[in-house]
Amino acid sequence: MKRIVLTGGGGGTAGHVTPNIALLPKLRELGYDIHYIGSYEGIEKKLIEDVNVPYYGIASGKLRRYFDPKNFSDPFRVLKGYGEARKILKKLKPDVVFSKGGFVAVPVVLAAKHLHIPVIIHESDMTPGLANKISLSAATKVCCNFPETMGYIPEGKAVLTGSPIREELLHGNKLAALNLCGFAANKPVILVIGGSQGSVAVRGILPELLKKYQVIHLCGKGKLDSTKTDMEGYIQFEYVKKELADLFALADVCISRAGANAICELLALRKPNLLIPLSANASRGDQILNAESFENQGFSEVLTEENLAPTIILPIIDKLYEKRADYVAAMEKSGQSDAISKITSLIEEVTSGKN
Repeated sequence: MKRIVLTGGGGGTAGHVTPNIALLPKLRELGYDIHYIGSYEGIEKKLIEDVNVPYYGIASGKLRRYFDPKNFSDPFRVLKGYGEARKILKKLKPDVVFSKGGFVAVPVVLAAKHLHIPVIIHESDMTPGLANKISLSAATKVCCNFPETMGYIPEGKAVLTGSPIREELLHGNKLAALNLCGFAANKPVILVIGGSQGSVAVRGILPELLKKYQVIHLCGKGKLDSTKTDMEGYIQFEYVKKELADLFALADVCISRAGANAICELLALRKPNLLIPLSANASRGDQILNAESFENQGFSEVLTEENLAPTIILPIIDKLYEKRADYVAAMEKSGQSDAISKITSLIEEVTSGKN
């Protein structure tokens, strides 16, 4: 039986682990024995244990571009993690390592390189983050979400795959979502994802929006607005789980941040969208670049946080809805879809070449 070790995590979000989870059904179908290396107590630990994959924790240290007292201690944590990862890999003897990035992946990838285990890396954002930059030399192949990213990767390694998304998101039920929301079947629906400034702007124009649209708002924990609970055609959720696929199926237009995983879901689901990226002050600027790429490819419209006036947002939402067929057509031509098949094919190529 072929064996694969997945890795990724070490941050505060699930962005480095959910794409790995999306690969599991196909990897199991192909007969892989799957194991996971993550941080001792990162968010990835519970998520992976919940899907019945053996989990191994290692030490991990954050890699920073700025001064922090932990910069003096974290290199030693990385070295410890490298030793632990090397020991685990020598025991498991996997045919391949697949890394979704994040700080915990660095010692795993470097240990795999030194043990001559093939490594496939997935880079979510337009430009490689620091963890993946360090890991590039160890990679046999690098999966990319954006065409532009391929220019940052050593020649011959980059493959445009898009990001794997959970299969269940593709099979939502519109009728179930209509019943959940209590919406009319003959009026278009906007799905707003996140409790960002974009959400605040949308709430500010609800009276105008609700004349033409119905609005589902996934606003985040603690972000419900109690003054708007009785507005017909507007429903708020702090968060949803299994219902998300149904809500996506019902939505005609989406408004979202521009994190790589989130926008790849919108692409895979063929949802015309307005992206409001995190500002460069609040991030390393990757969301801005991600959004610009999707806008240039005709998948999205983009607004900055500084440019959220009602007079600007309303016409853009109308444009997205009225010309939605054009956005969908552009998405259907993209090479950034069917990521699971593309990535697992690469994994198969690597393991076949090894055996």
